[in-house]
Amino acid sequence: MRILDTLIGKMVIGGALLVLCVLLSLFVFIEFISELDRIGQGDYTAWMALKYALFSAPRLAYELMPLAALLGSLVGLGLLASNNELVAMRSTGVSLARIGWAAVKAGLLLVVFTVWLGEWVVDAAEEYAANTRATALAGAGALRTQAGFWTRDGDSFVSVRAVSDDGELAGIMIYNFDGKGALTRISTARSATYQGDHWLLNKVMHNTISETLVTAETVPNEEWRSRLDPSVLDVLAVKPGNMSMSGLFRYIDYLRDNGLDTARYERELWNKLMMPFATAAMVFAALPFVFGSLRSVGIGQRLLTGVMVGLTFYLVNQAVSYAGLAYGLNPALVGISPTVLLLIVSVLVMRRVT
Repeated sequence: MRILDTLIGKMVIGGALLVLCVLLSLFVFIEFISELDRIGQGDYTAWMALKYALFSAPRLAYELMPLAALLGSLVGLGLLASNNELVAMRSTGVSLARIGWAAVKAGLLLVVFTVWLGEWVVDAAEEYAANTRATALAGAGALRTQAGFWTRDGDSFVSVRAVSDDGELAGIMIYNFDGKGALTRISTARSATYQGDHWLLNKVMHNTISETLVTAETVPNEEWRSRLDPSVLDVLAVKPGNMSMSGLFRYIDYLRDNGLDTARYERELWNKLMMPFATAAMVFAALPFVFGSLRSVGIGQRLLTGVMVGLTFYLVNQAVSYAGLAYGLNPALVGISPTVLLLIVSVLVMRRVT
């Protein structure tokens, strides 16, 4: 049985990695094309755009892994079916359940790879890519991190913890320096909104520093004239889809502590929590097509079927996610339901096959 597990595992994992490489090549190229309209802005060059696209590859691989697992399983197991190797296994008394379990075990290795990508590779690659782009587009004084971003504003340095979908800033800290480089004032604000030609800071506290003492002043709101352009916030802001699960946990806690909306980030957290399970579910979803009516068709038809299943799952997942945001549904239920639905449909179809 170990030989059987090894054979099926190699076919499933090999097929998934082959499909992933093909998909990555396509999507990295699309990422590069999408950056072309930024070339020429600031110091942004074609080489920087290509480097940004290449360092986006780990994030793309993480997002594409469920589809790669599905198509790779169809390709690998389909080759075994086309060569009548699955028939030979069945003739020796190996059940469909046993063959399926061997494929799912291979899928679990893909799950481990997916988790490793999401937690330890995507963060570092995305931060480097985003910082490279932000530095070129927004100026050398801009730095993006998973905790927000920093930028220079004349003789001041500004830290912004979060940016909402409508462009509102949260967790602002402004450090003012004099001409000699001495820190003269630290200002904090709970939030800020753009008013056309200036920012309006809300719940502001100023700490003015002199040689002998520090004085504090609190005001409900205050105008802030800054070079910080809302148009660059999309470049500098932390995208929830690019954060690790641990980073999302910390970020959601921060938003809750400051009374800010967490729905978008909770949705993304549950999507990431379910990503490994979705990868395993995709491997299982391939089994009915290999053992059922598609066992004798060509690889092209199998791939087309896999793309349709993967696209359907993606659309259902997105529709359920946005419906959850719109109607305030439980993020856990919204995140779990598409994968559970896929497993239920796959089990029902598998039962018909067997």
